[in-house]
Formats: sequence, C-alpha cells, structure tokens
Amino acid sequence: MITSIRQVRKAKKLTLADVAERCDPPTTPQTIGRLETGTRTVSVTWLNRIAKALGVEAQDLVTLPAQTNLPVAAILSNDGTHAPRYPQNVAPPRSSSKAIAMLVDASMGEYRAGDEIWCEKLAPEDFAMALNRDVLVPRPAGRFIFGRMIGRDGTKLQILPLEGGAKQQIVEDAAWIAVASRLVRGL
Repeated sequence: MITSIRQVRKAKKLTLADVAERCDPPTTPQTIGRLETGTRTVSVTWLNRIAKALGVEAQDLVTLPAQTNLPVAAILSNDGTHAPRYPQNVAPPRSSSKAIAMLVDASMGEYRAGDEIWCEKLAPEDFAMALNRDVLVPRPAGRFIFGRMIGRDGTKLQILPLEGGAKQQIVEDAAWIAVASRLVRGL
C-alpha cells in the first residue's frame, strides 16, 4: 500500500517527533519514519492512529494506484464504424466486495468455454432483483445451480438451467444467490 503520510505531515509542518507524540498511545519518531518510507508495513491500526495524530481521515493517507482508462478509437453502429465525435474513455472493470466469479469450462447457452462470468452476491431480501437474470445458486456439498431465475414464491426460487431440454429446478431457503453482472471473454 502506498501512503502519503510524509506529504500530509510536511504540509501540516509537523516533525516526525510531533506526530509520534500525538499518536495514542505515543510512539517513537523512528517508527513514524519507518511507516512513512515503507520499511515497516502500515496496518489499518497504524493508519488510523497516524490519521488521528495528523487530524485527517485515514483515507486521506492512502494513495491508490492510478487507474488506466482506455481511449475509445472507434464506435461500431448500424451505419458502420466511425470515430467518436468527442474524446471518450472506458474504464477497465472493477470488482466490488460482493463480487465472485465463475469460469466456463464448456460452452452452454450464450456462454462459451473460456468465458469468465462475474457475479454480484445478493442476500435473500434482495432476491427479487434477480428475476429474469442468470444466477448462481449454492447447493449442499459444494454444488451449484446456474441458470435463469424465472420465478420466486416466498423462499422458493425457480431456476431454469441453461442446458437445452433441462427441467426447471426449485431451490428453497438459499443463503445467497449471485447475479451474473459482467461477461469477460477473450477473442
């Protein structure tokens, strides 16, 4: 993790000793120096202690790596491929804390072997949001069902598997489900 402890400390015109004294409990200037330079790992506890000593939020001390956006070179539409009218960028996908992934080993439905399906986990109170969407549903003994959620009746979920000719499956009292939210496919 890259921190900006030194930059914030210097901007506030504080010495290492000043910050060390303001920490609760107090620490040594050498420890603060090691945390600033990265020779000692900055834990969340240390980050919070130093942020409080500097009078800032912990998030102000963390520098996230720059995200590289991709420039849009062309747009494919019904009337052909053309350059964008104004500069545009697309951001590479980011996952959330509720994200999980599924790998496709054999082509099925609209999914091809080699695809990655990114899913967002939902708690039971949010299952209604998954109606008519592809979902991953956990089953006992490390098994899963993946298919289209076509209905819900109380705690019962009606899942239509993707395999042609497969019968609808009923799952009762699922602890969670995950809705397919992004398809990652190499060309």
